[in-house]
Amino acid sequence: MNKTELKTELKTEIKTELKNRVPEMYGSLVFGDDAMKQYLPEKVYRKLKQTMKEGRTLDPEIADTVAEAMKDWATEHGATHFTHWFQPMTGITAEKHDSFISPTENGKVIMVFKGKELMRGETDGSSLPNGGLRSTFEARGYTAWDPSAYAFIKENTLCIPTVFYAYGGEALDKKTPLLRSVDAINTQALRILRLFGEKNVKRVTVTVGAEQEYFLIARRKYYQRPDLVITGRTLFGARPSKGQEMEDHYFGTIKPRVMEFMTDLDEELWKLGIPAKTEHNEVAPAQHELAPIFEDANNALDDNQLTMEIMKKVARRHELACLLHEKPFAGVNGSGKHNNWSLTTDTGVNLLNPGASPRENAQFLLFLCAVIQAVDDYQDLLRVSVASASNDQRLGGNEAPPAILSMFLGDELLEILESIEKGDEYQQKDQQTMTVGVHIMPCIAKDTTDRNRTSPFAFTGNKFEFRMPGSGASISDADVIINTIVAESLSRYADELEAEVARGGDFNEALHELIRKAIRNHKRILFNGNNYSNEWREEALRRGLKEARTTVDALPAYLEEKNVALFAKHGIFGKAELESRYEISLESYIKTVHLEALTMIDMTYRDILPAVSSYVNDLCTTALNKKSVLGDAASKCNEALLADRLSELSAGTYEALRELEAVVAKADDVDDMTVKGHFVRDTVLPAMDKLRRQVDGMEFLTAEDKWPYPTYSKLLFYV
Repeated sequence: MNKTELKTELKTEIKTELKNRVPEMYGSLVFGDDAMKQYLPEKVYRKLKQTMKEGRTLDPEIADTVAEAMKDWATEHGATHFTHWFQPMTGITAEKHDSFISPTENGKVIMVFKGKELMRGETDGSSLPNGGLRSTFEARGYTAWDPSAYAFIKENTLCIPTVFYAYGGEALDKKTPLLRSVDAINTQALRILRLFGEKNVKRVTVTVGAEQEYFLIARRKYYQRPDLVITGRTLFGARPSKGQEMEDHYFGTIKPRVMEFMTDLDEELWKLGIPAKTEHNEVAPAQHELAPIFEDANNALDDNQLTMEIMKKVARRHELACLLHEKPFAGVNGSGKHNNWSLTTDTGVNLLNPGASPRENAQFLLFLCAVIQAVDDYQDLLRVSVASASNDQRLGGNEAPPAILSMFLGDELLEILESIEKGDEYQQKDQQTMTVGVHIMPCIAKDTTDRNRTSPFAFTGNKFEFRMPGSGASISDADVIINTIVAESLSRYADELEAEVARGGDFNEALHELIRKAIRNHKRILFNGNNYSNEWREEALRRGLKEARTTVDALPAYLEEKNVALFAKHGIFGKAELESRYEISLESYIKTVHLEALTMIDMTYRDILPAVSSYVNDLCTTALNKKSVLGDAASKCNEALLADRLSELSAGTYEALRELEAVVAKADDVDDMTVKGHFVRDTVLPAMDKLRRQVDGMEFLTAEDKWPYPTYSKLLFYV
């Protein structure tokens, strides 16, 4: 066998091994359907599957059996501990580990896991963010198993997905509101489907696919940047000579080191049953994206939280640092998390997919209008769902949607809606004319129109893409809002149509009129053009659309009377829960900016001013040496001129530094959180920007080997 034949055979063997290994690997660390069938008695298995399908609470009679089976499966896979894995309002996950061991009378131990340990746990409800729902002396917080999500093994620990709630039942986490909102939209969507004569559908599921953007940089350089380590973003940094203007990174060839990371990441995700599908280079240098296959919203939430955690862990393994901050580098694109959202029945029908029959067309249009009305009626809630100090750095920066909500439908669909509103027949080549519920609507191909990357909320064929969430955020925040506001639209439609049917009216006529009214009343939110343009901002404000440029502007929406009533109606949040979320979000904003300001002050005093002073000293020494040799001919040497410029910038830096210290101290003296939020936005952030401009000017003039931190060029291009 020659070398060519040997290489061919070896490649074939590798491909065959990978082909067999991936399906075998996928979900191997998940107590999923195969594991349940293997470890549970058939009767218990069927009962548990029914519980998961219908979103019920686990029957206590089978809890011990399920727990024992989980323990047996987990220990056979190397697990020694279990944890209730939950998602507090920090936006990240939390866990407390307990071992399976139980002492015996002879001084030995056995491995035990009881149903009560599976179903419920207790942790401190006052130490994690609670926004006043728990006082320091009111410590009880409970975790309860969410049986609709699969348990999994992570680092030799059986992780049981749970909800987290206070002693009085208030939600202290991100998962509980999501589950409530999923139930709410299921209830209202079923009402609509029954009106269309659909009797086979038992449940409508929210499906989500969260595209995750992130940066990868060399870990050694990451640890040399206190701002990155402490705050997640660079607080200083002169722009490099090259950024993303050459457009050579997007979809470019993936570097070998990054490809090794991605390959390792895929394997880790696949073991946990996370359907990682697409990976590529993003627009900014050192920026990348991972996109999964769609899942139900609850599993999508869990999987995205795990994905972010595993990205960081795998990056460490490859001597890289994974940055999930929305704006880690000034002057290049930041990172978002595009939330793709749709509705699917348990019979496999996507309710946002236009059908081929008049009834399917009308049903699609009604659900489409429900989303349009929801976005228009509750623009403020969608904005608040993506509000954070870090995302403020990104939104509207010619890389992400602006802070004004609008919707993109594409030219053809927009024309169809306009024809319905006007009562005209829509004519398309080789298609029949359309009137809702009477003639067939022209089929809308998935890619009938161009994409609009500037739109905050875009229809993309059979789903909506909400592009405003930040890369480090929990997708629960956005999906809770989308689910709730669409449930509200569907509820109003169902009320109106059910009442008309009860009066003996014609359903098709009532439906047609309802759709026309929805289009007429909410078309202001529809815009297919460039959302970045100043002309659109002016036009949007003329239309009466809302603009909340910053988190401080957006957060009061939590407490608006109409929004409090909305969440109460659908059982998503009580007023106390909304007040807690307002307080937590505002406090997080203030703390984030405060921490960044303190970090800037520390870096400037400890490293930047001493480094520049040392470099100026070197320049002056060289200038003096030149003068001693060359005399007056050296009076205008470049070292002297450069030292003069740096000395001027250094004096300006010290002045800006003292100003920042003063406003930070003043902010500390403000007790009212709302007043403090406005002060931080209006006074502290501008002072931080002023200091940065001075420091970045000094970096540009300072020799690289004298500057105390790796430059943008080293961070972005030396991966």
